[in-house]
Amino acid sequence: MKLTITSRHFKAGDELESLVRDALEHVRSFHDSIIGADVVLERTSGACSAEFVLKLNGKTLVAKETAEDFFKAIHGAREALVRQVRKLKTKEHRW
Repeated sequence: MKLTITSRHFKAGDELESLVRDALEHVRSFHDSIIGADVVLERTSGACSAEFVLKLNGKTLVAKETAEDFFKAIHGAREALVRQVRKLKTKEHRW
């Protein structure tokens, strides 16, 4: 899986990158055909946001979450992606 992590208005440390990788591995456990992921971490005045763009076979899933810290933002985006992946897998299974 190709992974691109972009940080805006700050320098993302190893701990944040590790947290992103763990979140994507969690999502990957629900769907095997993830081709790549683009992650944008952004810090604005008083808020942190995480945006995940997953590329699957013919599909693109997007989840964005804003919170007071990156841990909560990444966790929220991860849970949104898990919901989307489960829904997609259910639809694929019905075909």
